[in-house]
Amino acid sequence: MSAYHLTLPQLLDGTGITLTGQGTLPTAELHLSPAACHHLAALARIPLPHLTHALVRLAPNDARHTAAAAHWKRLEAAQQPVRACTLCTRHRSHGTTDSAWVHRPPHRLVCPWHHQAAPDPRLTTIHTQGVPELATAHHAHQHLLRHSRAATAWTTARAITTRWYDHQQHLTHRWHTRLGRLCATNPHLTTTGSATAALLARDLVTYPETVALARTLATLPNRPQCTTNDAITLIAHRLNLDRLTPNANDPLRVFLTHTRR
Repeated sequence: MSAYHLTLPQLLDGTGITLTGQGTLPTAELHLSPAACHHLAALARIPLPHLTHALVRLAPNDARHTAAAAHWKRLEAAQQPVRACTLCTRHRSHGTTDSAWVHRPPHRLVCPWHHQAAPDPRLTTIHTQGVPELATAHHAHQHLLRHSRAATAWTTARAITTRWYDHQQHLTHRWHTRLGRLCATNPHLTTTGSATAALLARDLVTYPETVALARTLATLPNRPQCTTNDAITLIAHRLNLDRLTPNANDPLRVFLTHTRR
């Protein structure tokens, strides 16, 4: 599209697709009827199954129309895509662009080869060379995926570390130091007017501890072999904390006490 200097409405119109509504990435997503997907596949001269395998978000997601139609749909913040690694994008596009949006799964938060990340749709690329523990956490996250309880453990761990971060508990000094290192090499973190750097980079700042906690939760034995206090002692060790004393309302203690059986 950019090679021919076409806007999205111009491209769709030239392909015989009727566009309704207005929107832009990352706050909205273009939904296509099945016929519209076939039109795009014909334009690209690529069979639709092959095209949707490469562009999974291209799969027909608007079955209301039998005609070739497209419309914009607003996305909640958690559904919005983020910036892809610029160097990976340049390589995969054969040098035609370094900008792309992706729906990145949690285990792809960091590009370990080019030391880039974009934890929030409002951010451009963040360079992570100055925080090497992020790449280490990335590799540990790949090992976590092999465990049968990986998805549940990750969801739980992320909820816990997010609560700790927002309420400044347990790991505040470490996270504040890490945020400072990220801001020192990425000044735009402090100039994005829509939110603070602490909020925009939260998932990135907490990432090493979230991975460590998730890996521990995924492998905890059930009670009575491992009591709540035993589990907390082990988690403190895995998080490199001298001590961890969550109160009765702390999400970690609540999980260990009431959820594990």
